[in-house]
Amino acid sequence: MKRSIFIHTLLLTVACSSLHAQGNSIDQVLSSIEANNKELQANAQLVASQKLESRTENNLPDPTLSYAHLWGSKDKNETIGELVISQSFDFPSLYATRGKLNRLRSGAYDSRADIVRQDLLLQAKELCLDIIMLRQQKQILDERLRNAEELAALYDQRLQTGDANSLETNKIKLELLNVKTEASMNETTLQNKLQALQALNGNIPVTFDDTQYPVVPFPSDYQKLKSEVVSSDRTLLALNNESLVARKQISLNRSQWLPKLELGYRRNTETGTPFNGVVVGFSFPLFENRNKVKIAKTQAMNIDLQKEGTALQVESELSQLYQEAKSLHTSMKEYEQTFQSQQNLELLKQALKGGQISMIEFFVEVSVLYQSHLNYLQLENQYQKAMAKIYKNRL
Repeated sequence: MKRSIFIHTLLLTVACSSLHAQGNSIDQVLSSIEANNKELQANAQLVASQKLESRTENNLPDPTLSYAHLWGSKDKNETIGELVISQSFDFPSLYATRGKLNRLRSGAYDSRADIVRQDLLLQAKELCLDIIMLRQQKQILDERLRNAEELAALYDQRLQTGDANSLETNKIKLELLNVKTEASMNETTLQNKLQALQALNGNIPVTFDDTQYPVVPFPSDYQKLKSEVVSSDRTLLALNNESLVARKQISLNRSQWLPKLELGYRRNTETGTPFNGVVVGFSFPLFENRNKVKIAKTQAMNIDLQKEGTALQVESELSQLYQEAKSLHTSMKEYEQTFQSQQNLELLKQALKGGQISMIEFFVEVSVLYQSHLNYLQLENQYQKAMAKIYKNRL
């Protein structure tokens, strides 16, 4: 038989339709998960508490109140009273420096929260991509099941009229059993993925009916892609913010050598006539701030080294993902070209019914046909996941 016919069956339609898909609801699902996910809600509360805790470091110390009542050792009626109310505080410039440090810390906390959010949304997106693949596989398996049931019924009739033998009939029944098993496993996996997606949505039912992937062209300009990915990588952005925090901490620790101040009110009745006055005091931090500047510098160096290592890791992972996506994209194109020269399934069935090919030849051709399309779906799923990881910073 000639092999120049294009495939117009459902198999090819399912396998290639995603190349022309113009819309999808993955973004809506991700928006719902971002709003309902318990882990993200918990992390938001953690970030809020961290910001509040950071602000408390810039609060004034508690004011102090003391009262002394003294009496004479010979005459208990001779008494002296002294009342002191005072408030201590750091050198005023330190509060401004701490305020700037707290704002930088808030940015760092938000950056870390962005990483948690990105990782979770990427996990949800990969689930959506798997669900799309499983639904496409289900369409192929349903078509394969219908064909197997049709052939099983046909050969049951032939067996009764003597036009077929039990070996051929049993082979078809075995094929039917295999397809039913694959369809059952596919349905189980699909339901598990949908359940996992719902769990990410705070166990709130989420509607996701897509059977087609979003269009994600392969980027031909690697340098442009690298520039975008590196400049928007959330881990690097978080480390940049933490580096700013570390440098501001160095500045703060240097300023903490400034004296602490104390201001208050004092009332004394030693002479019988009350005296009122002002209390002024200074505290010189000679010991408690020792080595704090060195510690801050060491921490800043640690973050800088982490940033350098992370930048190298980001570039390495991007290169690997790009090569993987490129290889997958090439393989997908080769499959598409091969599909255009494959034998039409309906023609194979007609040839089998007409006795032009044997049952063995039919099953060999059909097995290759189905497996090719399933392989294509697997390649497309891997390609979509690789591109999702490449563009994860867009989530």
